[in-house]
Amino acid sequence: MTPTPKPSSTPISASGDKTSRFATLTFERNVAAPLSVLWHAWAAPAARAVWASPSSSVTVEFLEADTRVGGREVSLCKVKGQPDIRCEGGWLELEPAVRSVNYEVISSEGATQSAALVTADFADLGERSALVVTVQLSSLAEDMEAGYRQGFGAGLDNLAVAAERTMVLQRVIRAPRAAVWKAWMNPETLPQWWGPEGFSCRTKRIDLRSGGEWVFDMIARDGTVYPNHHLYGEVKPEERLGYTLLWGENGPKHADAWASFEDQDGFTKVTLGMVFTTAAEFQEAKGFGAVELGLETLGKLERFVASQ
Repeated sequence: MTPTPKPSSTPISASGDKTSRFATLTFERNVAAPLSVLWHAWAAPAARAVWASPSSSVTVEFLEADTRVGGREVSLCKVKGQPDIRCEGGWLELEPAVRSVNYEVISSEGATQSAALVTADFADLGERSALVVTVQLSSLAEDMEAGYRQGFGAGLDNLAVAAERTMVLQRVIRAPRAAVWKAWMNPETLPQWWGPEGFSCRTKRIDLRSGGEWVFDMIARDGTVYPNHHLYGEVKPEERLGYTLLWGENGPKHADAWASFEDQDGFTKVTLGMVFTTAAEFQEAKGFGAVELGLETLGKLERFVASQ
């Protein structure tokens, strides 16, 4: 997570002189979302991209994201008129819905500004959940502690809001991961099972590569047509994909979504997540049964894979 940029920050000088600062920072958030949802909002790369920017003036570009022990996350924090800030980190511990530990190194213009160890502890509060983030910071530039306090605080505020409009669906598909991925990422087979019971798909264009799109109509049993447009971002074969949902072709954004695929006792655990654009859209989706309809879709996927 990138600290808020500070124009006055002074990185290591060319002569090797530096200002050294050590601090332990603690951030606590009580979030109106179930623990499992908060965990995915915290850990899933597609979700992290939604809430990572500390303010509207900051753009965070993810160059690499691999949320697993030993995996790296690399991002650029961009502010108009200032040098880019590079954040490079790695995951040291991941205990789902319990704890994560990662390190991160911040640099700008080739000079290291800080290093930190970030520990996140999660607690179940029923319909709510709690998050405590501890940052052990070693600064190599002026005012890095202040920047971390502001940047982490704003980022975690964003996380709390994003988690409250996040929907997560899971199903274990009784088939190997390669078979499940093939059914999902094949332009011939995806339209055959996508959608809840009684729905069919009418495809206009489909290109399931990174940078590709799927423009299609979902047609209900009563003939009602629901235009859809998926824009595909990251596609990591047999592991995960990220995409944006639009209301119809080139329409307004509905949600940022992802699907991940994990081995589980010879089968495949599929996680489908969506961060809705607004809280109102999230509540509307819940109201018309999006959770139940999404689980029906995953059930159709399992039946399709079993028939192949």
